[in-house]
Amino acid sequence: MALLLCRGIRMYPPLLNYAAFLRRKSHVFYCAMSTTEAQTATQGSQSTPIKISPHRKEKGLDDVLKDYEAIIGIETHVQLSTLTKAFCSCPYHYGSQPNTNICPVCMGLPGALPVLNSKVIECAVKLGLALNCKLNIKSKFDRKQYFYPDLPKGYQISQFDVPVAYGGHIDLDLPVEFGGGHRRFGITRVHMEEDAGKLLHSGNGRVPLLEIVSEPDMRNGIEAAEYAAELQRLVRYLGVGNGNMQEGSLRCDVNISVRPIGQVKFGTKVEIKNLNSFSSVNRAIDFEIVRQALLLSEGQDDQIVQETRLWEEGSQKTVTMRKKEGLSDYRYFPEPDLPGVILTKDYVDSICNCLPELPEVKRRRYEKMGLSMQDILFLANDVNVAEFFDATIAKGADVKLAANWIMGDIAAYMKNEKLSIDDIKLTPQELAELIASIKGGTISGKIGKEILFELMAKGGTVKGMIEEKDLVQANR
Repeated sequence: MALLLCRGIRMYPPLLNYAAFLRRKSHVFYCAMSTTEAQTATQGSQSTPIKISPHRKEKGLDDVLKDYEAIIGIETHVQLSTLTKAFCSCPYHYGSQPNTNICPVCMGLPGALPVLNSKVIECAVKLGLALNCKLNIKSKFDRKQYFYPDLPKGYQISQFDVPVAYGGHIDLDLPVEFGGGHRRFGITRVHMEEDAGKLLHSGNGRVPLLEIVSEPDMRNGIEAAEYAAELQRLVRYLGVGNGNMQEGSLRCDVNISVRPIGQVKFGTKVEIKNLNSFSSVNRAIDFEIVRQALLLSEGQDDQIVQETRLWEEGSQKTVTMRKKEGLSDYRYFPEPDLPGVILTKDYVDSICNCLPELPEVKRRRYEKMGLSMQDILFLANDVNVAEFFDATIAKGADVKLAANWIMGDIAAYMKNEKLSIDDIKLTPQELAELIASIKGGTISGKIGKEILFELMAKGGTVKGMIEEKDLVQANR
């Protein structure tokens, strides 16, 4: 186990002409179970002209964008599925009434001492390993000083210079409509911290968070959104959080700068805060790229300042929130009330041995089965769908036929009934039996569909229904 050791708004007028060009709805990403086919050939990370989603292109903009390159990194906050908060024993329940699940530690009262939730360490190590990170055997907590209306202590407990994990990467496959191919994005660090809470929302302050900081490896909104979607998949596969963006359980802060192609020095970094959907990540980044590129092309680079901006969904544009703080403003120093965290080899090995098959490994396994990338991305997107598929083929079902039934009639039924695959009454055993009965000629495909819908709605067995309703087709 982990041993704990104690130790001492400013808008640029020309942009008004382009606001409407970002107002259409974004493409659907594979996080929303899109079914477009993607390529798997690895593509290089050379400097290329900015690419904006097809629906965002407007005549005249290409001439501006082709001379510039966007540099994008993302800070992702993952809220953990723990029973209690990060540094006290107060229960955490999403949607609780404000100021109910609190204690002296939550309130930052004098003399109240935090105690680290051991489940947070387990989740951090799991995620660090899954992201191919190196682990700091000895890490520590730090105080990050800043004013937040719902942060009574006046500081946040986080990790600064010695995070729990660092130097990893994540692999993903882009759908072909977004360029296709394989991508690898670097992970700078994973660190543990507490959430600051919310105003006028649930009293969920000080819940445990993991923050994942990427390398600035992304070049457009599509890559950034797909990166965020892959992190969501990873979090759900590991079971460390539900990853629901609408609840704030997964939040993305995007850092964007634009520079002329060929320039080594980064441009001025602008942060966009708390984007709560993958489509908003895509659209906000594309808008900000256009905003900065236009300012640069007009010689107004002094108008691009280091700041935090918000994405306005209604107007489909970013607006100034506040000037960005620097590290010196946070006045980090080691947290005196918490011991350091030391991970033993046995503890790390025990977690490593219990990791499930991760999305990237699953996709490569499905690829070896001969499935198309369209099938692979659909099946591997949801861990429960993937488990259902794996259980079906384990019962002897034909791989392609099982994929077709799950992606076709079963997915349509779940969508219409607003059910998950765990909610339907059909079992993998019976789906395999149904496929075998059709393939063997016992029943027709049409009769098979009728049986399928009854099995999903009411349950039962394929053999039982065939015998009860005398559905065996006559030999011709």
